[in-house]
Amino acid sequence: MKQVWKKRAVVATVMVFVCTAVYLNWRYAESVEETSKILGQSTLVNSEQSAEQADDVPAEDNYFATARLSRKQARDNAISMLKEAEIDENADQTVLDEASKTLQVLAAYTVAEAQIESLVTAKGYTDCVAFMGSDSISVVVSDPDGVDTVDAARIKDIVIGETNFTADQIKIMEAS
Repeated sequence: MKQVWKKRAVVATVMVFVCTAVYLNWRYAESVEETSKILGQSTLVNSEQSAEQADDVPAEDNYFATARLSRKQARDNAISMLKEAEIDENADQTVLDEASKTLQVLAAYTVAEAQIESLVTAKGYTDCVAFMGSDSISVVVSDPDGVDTVDAARIKDIVIGETNFTADQIKIMEAS
């Protein structure tokens, strides 16, 4: 009986960490929305940057590097916790199966995001970062000429081709 509770605690802990990583990724993508121009909106909210950021690196370049790093760190933390659960000698087979499935999902997200980013930049956009979740994807792009509805359709076509998402599950944002 004691071992069953221990196994359940391990499963619950792993699920909490995975959900936390997904939540942090979602919240980060949401904070991007607050500082980015969403196609169809008439206003653009600029985020303030420090003087040293403005001197050292263009804000957009810094944004994309920071976004990729944050996404990678959240995923690495989740993967680390899942791998720990997999090597736990007392782990139940259900826990091992769930950890394995979640690792596969995270790996698939990583591959799809990288592929989308590569394809979007290959189409001539300055930079791109994608944030994939279980039921939606956000794509933030940078283009000196701006992103119009034709650009949004082109990007959505790329995302649909690389994922199982429908057009209404895809958010295209222009980095400010």
